[in-house]
Amino acid sequence: MDKIPRNERIATLMKLLSDSPGKIFILGSFTGMFGSAKSTISEDIDIVGNIFSKLDLGFIETIPGALGGIRFIPSVSKGRTADILGRLCGELAKKERLLPGGFIYMLDIIYNPEWINDIAYIFAAHFFPKTIDYVVTVETKGIPLAFATARYLSVPLIIVRRNSEAADGASVSINYVSGSSKKIQTMVLSLRSLRRNSRLLFIDDFMKGGGTAKGIIELAKEFECEVAGIGVLVETAEPSKKLVEDYFSLLLLERVDEEKKIIEIRPHPDMM
Repeated sequence: MDKIPRNERIATLMKLLSDSPGKIFILGSFTGMFGSAKSTISEDIDIVGNIFSKLDLGFIETIPGALGGIRFIPSVSKGRTADILGRLCGELAKKERLLPGGFIYMLDIIYNPEWINDIAYIFAAHFFPKTIDYVVTVETKGIPLAFATARYLSVPLIIVRRNSEAADGASVSINYVSGSSKKIQTMVLSLRSLRRNSRLLFIDDFMKGGGTAKGIIELAKEFECEVAGIGVLVETAEPSKKLVEDYFSLLLLERVDEEKKIIEIRPHPDMM
């Protein structure tokens, strides 16, 4: 085949690596693809790694050994994280977002690809070292964020339902207590959804008492799986004691004053 110019090789390498975080690519596969020597490809990879670093997207890891190669690891600096979360807090604190009952309108954020991609990238970079097999969420509002996170981790998404459906086949159903309302609720998952002994990442848009997250932990036990991480976009300051302890929250909702039209929300202290 004709030799591909360096600028085209660089563009292709960045696309392949960033589209499949964590996937190991053998250098020999690139020599055949580009019609270039391994030494040339190695130089290209060094250039790509520098570009990833300058753009604050992540880095390239070299896997040694006969079956080794390279893989792209997503990461994000504290500065970029602070910028994303600061802008998000400014958007969510707008008084026109207040709904009757003290609720905050967030659907336009949750369904906005630009916002969701930035938020999911933060989650993916944080949880990547935990070797996640599946991202899990509960229908329905957390689905876009969980899906984007799963994409950046290159793993499947599992959606836990509130009710069973015939198309799911045989399912496991558990009851759990809501952390905020203390009501008994149900979550259902098809038996075919998970491999046994998998490591799960639970992603949700909102946490008040932590009941849903605890329910996911109990459901995972039924599949002999482990919840290796819990990621939450927004958690409330109260109750301060959640039903789960080990979780990663991006934003802290401190106070909502419906009468004065005040929403106090800030990046979680642990993020700063």
